[in-house]
Amino acid sequence: MSVTQTELAVRKTAVEKKDSAWRTIRKDLKANKLIYLMVLPVVAYYIIFHYGPMYGLQIAFKDFSPGQGIAGSSWIGFRHFQEFFSSYYFGRLVCNTILINIYELLFGFPAAVLMALLLNEIRSTLFKRSVQTISYLPHFISIVVVVGMMVDFLARDGLINQVLGLLGLDSIAFFREPGWFRFLYVSSGIWQGVGWGSIIYLAAISNIDPTLYEAAKIDGAGRLKQVMHITIPGIMPTIVILLILNVGSMMSVGSEKVLLMYNPQTYETGDVISTFVYRKGILEANYGYTAAVGLFNSIISFALIIISNTVSKRVSDNKLW
Repeated sequence: MSVTQTELAVRKTAVEKKDSAWRTIRKDLKANKLIYLMVLPVVAYYIIFHYGPMYGLQIAFKDFSPGQGIAGSSWIGFRHFQEFFSSYYFGRLVCNTILINIYELLFGFPAAVLMALLLNEIRSTLFKRSVQTISYLPHFISIVVVVGMMVDFLARDGLINQVLGLLGLDSIAFFREPGWFRFLYVSSGIWQGVGWGSIIYLAAISNIDPTLYEAAKIDGAGRLKQVMHITIPGIMPTIVILLILNVGSMMSVGSEKVLLMYNPQTYETGDVISTFVYRKGILEANYGYTAAVGLFNSIISFALIIISNTVSKRVSDNKLW
């Protein structure tokens, strides 16, 4: 009899907790309905355009035919993955993708941090705002326009080669030389994004307690030591989080800019996974094969962000989750 009463008490407690949870949810929805209504379009966007298309990932394991549809196409397992791993292009694609991202991490990522630190040290408000405005402007220029400017400046008869001619140097076919592709891609990306990327670091710097700088001045610390011992440690959590996100996207070089910049002569250093997927999937209509390549790319990116976050947790207190 006591066991039965105990079971009834447990069930009653569970029902009460469930009812209490639902009451809390309804109360929160009623109190913050406008906020949830504002978030609803964002949630709908991710469900429709990010989670919904995951149903189509199964074509990576099928001999997909548009006429038969996803469900009607025959199952072939990991054949597409095996073909990609054993193909001539596999090593080149992975190497180019990783190297371009490593160069962006080594040079592009610190550039935004350095820009924010330099802007923070400017004491003239007018000059600081002018520099900020000028550095932000390239972010709003279309990639097509940026690459068009590069083509004009770096052409055989362009400004750069004219300057080289005046210096007595031979002209360079920048867009036909494989060795120049990564440099042009990364350097143009830094020019276009360094100002915009510094915004988040400037916001983090503004949250640092000003009394820390006053105490450092009293102790005789110069501006360089204040930056090294106050500013950089103060924005380190922001730096680490953005670094983890950047490492997680190392396998995702934007195809738009590469497609505009490269040509068959620079495939050796410029062809990346995203452009290969475009050529095979869109131009050759090999949808199953490119779905397998894209899935492989996503899995590697997910693994990288997990690894980088785990390493960050072990070596510091800063982490993404």
